[in-house]
Amino acid sequence: MATVIRIVVLVLTAVFSTANAQDFQGVATYKTKRKVDLKIDSTNTSLAPDMQKKMQEMLKKQFEKTFLLSFNREESVYKEDVSLATPGSGISVDGIQIKAFGGGGGSDVLYKNTKAGFFINQNELFGKIFLIKDSLETYQWQLEKDTKNIGKFTCYKATFKEDVEVTTSSFGNGNDDEDSEPKTETRTRTVTAWYTPQIPINNGPSQFQGLPGLILEINDGEQQIICSQIVLNPENDISIKKPSKGKEVSKAEFDEIREKKLREFQERYRPTGRESGETIQIRIGG
Repeated sequence: MATVIRIVVLVLTAVFSTANAQDFQGVATYKTKRKVDLKIDSTNTSLAPDMQKKMQEMLKKQFEKTFLLSFNREESVYKEDVSLATPGSGISVDGIQIKAFGGGGGSDVLYKNTKAGFFINQNELFGKIFLIKDSLETYQWQLEKDTKNIGKFTCYKATFKEDVEVTTSSFGNGNDDEDSEPKTETRTRTVTAWYTPQIPINNGPSQFQGLPGLILEINDGEQQIICSQIVLNPENDISIKKPSKGKEVSKAEFDEIREKKLREFQERYRPTGRESGETIQIRIGG
């Protein structure tokens, strides 16, 4: 009889564990920062070194954003918290209007399904919305022994290296067309993640996932993403919906479209000398 009772208890425990696993969900808040490297021709007397520094600090501020990751054990949606977004699309310094572009925004939504291994990214580019569908990236994570606390969670370090193509444009005083030609070079970057097994889901912010616990911090030398708050199993159910608006393309197709559009833009607005009130478009990051 005791054996029968013990079996019943084990079965009930398994049932409740399965139910809890299915119901597990949460919302993580992430703060982002990006390194900005702004270089302007020193022959432009209207942009003294102190003015360039001021512009760079203001641009950095524009890239300090807040994102929300809504998740369960298999799916997630990552998007900017538009209620905290900085109003306006650019900054102005002494009559020079600067607009930064290259990612983010209230219309951008990233859906991931880590069990099925795919993502859907609704992304706006030059006023047109694209729906990027493709397989999740497989990162060759190296698990390390280093630990640290982020909030109340114990986190473990993991890293991987990858080669990335970086395109830069030098805008001079308009007298040398070669200075304005985009240049692409390959760089090796190391991505460092801190994840916590205390939240046992294979997910994280942006495109990052693939570790035995939720990723709470990412640093690749250019960008830092760090979790500032987590709410687990809130009273109200979390709605995780796939984005559905936009022209459907693969990641490779979208990358090709983006590079083409950027080159067209650079050709169209290649400077031939600067006047007060001119708009300068600057692409920051990938």
